[in-house]
Amino acid sequence: MENYFEANFDGIVGPTHNYAGLSSGNVASLKNAGEVSKPKEAAKQGLAKAKSLADLGLVQGVLAPHMRPDLITLKRLGFTGKPSDIIEKAYKRAPEILAACYSCSPMWTANAATISPSPDTHDQKVHITPANLNNKFHRSIEPAMTAEILKKTFSDPNYFVHHQHLPEGGHFGDEGAANHTRFCTEYGDQGLEFFVFGKYGFDESKIAPTRFPARQTKEASQAIARLHGLNENKVVFSQQNPSTIDAGVFHNDVISVGNKNVYFYHEKALHEQDQAIAEIKSKFGEKPFYFIQVPESQVSVQDAVESYLFNSQLISLTPDSMAIVVPSECEENKNVQAYLKELVTMDNPINEVKVYDVKQSMKNGGGPACLRLRVCLSQQELTGVNQKTLLTDQSFSALNKWIDKHYRDEIRPSDIRDPNLMVECQNALDELSSLLGLGNIYPFQN
Repeated sequence: MENYFEANFDGIVGPTHNYAGLSSGNVASLKNAGEVSKPKEAAKQGLAKAKSLADLGLVQGVLAPHMRPDLITLKRLGFTGKPSDIIEKAYKRAPEILAACYSCSPMWTANAATISPSPDTHDQKVHITPANLNNKFHRSIEPAMTAEILKKTFSDPNYFVHHQHLPEGGHFGDEGAANHTRFCTEYGDQGLEFFVFGKYGFDESKIAPTRFPARQTKEASQAIARLHGLNENKVVFSQQNPSTIDAGVFHNDVISVGNKNVYFYHEKALHEQDQAIAEIKSKFGEKPFYFIQVPESQVSVQDAVESYLFNSQLISLTPDSMAIVVPSECEENKNVQAYLKELVTMDNPINEVKVYDVKQSMKNGGGPACLRLRVCLSQQELTGVNQKTLLTDQSFSALNKWIDKHYRDEIRPSDIRDPNLMVECQNALDELSSLLGLGNIYPFQN
């Protein structure tokens, strides 16, 4: 059987990385609003994490940032004139809109799309649906550009099917792979796809969070499963625990993570959790499966939110062993640190903890898992990927030089008024589109 593996495509942090506190329900995003950001450091931290996984033998790629500020959106909202005029008018009249149009949130590519690999789909192709991200304005402007970047990255139609994002509106709120996990024994087997949603789109009588918004609907998850042609006997839908959403767990990947035959999850991750676990067991079959439930008594939901223990990457280092990739904040929380020491001694495939400094991303509300989009591929399908987007020693060096050339060391909240920041971003992305073989993908290039 052809060799399959899980590749990771990390978002490159954009040149306008800043802390605008745009994401209600994301505790870190709100807590650090207005602080001075460090774009160069942020981009290098993310890239270093990606390269270290490539050095472990994993297939690692990158996804390009979006152009910021988003002048097209600003024009749609009535700001007119030449670009510098548009920025000045928006800063004076609606600074919150300008801040949203400067956001570097596309860096969190776990929200870029939901991807089903070829062993799971009706036509044995890789199916890709960009997330509509309609719950937050600054993210709702992403899907069209994300779709173009994904098409330029997963470019061979012999292997990849690209769908349009779901209809905008609350009924089909879709946040991508942050609420999607795939279980399997081997990557090339038909997998079990696990969709977690926060609320029902069409039935307001159902239980839902009351403090913070639920961003994923069951109807959106069901639509993705239909679009991708998944076998209904190999799909599980489960609702996230509303109380954890209200505690700051805005996506399922902040309270659980899975890989192959391992599900690592918090005691309070899911609503009707026992029922969900039973359905996973039933549909997965007789082969070994490891359910690792983290008790509230050892790691509280608050500990999970503060440390992003579950916003980690579970990676397969050998056929029988895994490592958990966690942010350095996990070492700073005594309960989480103690649990991780215990985890690697338990009877499960996770036998190593790898710690990474991604503080610039963490302060804006995204950990290691937020920064990557998982894509299960065969060796043949990998040949259909834009090879310039794959991370190698040479491309890592080139990207670091590109960051050094184009990125500012710091950005203050008032810097979004500076039209030079827009020019710097355009110059950076013009060069990057050539480095990554994307062509003239950005509006300013045409």
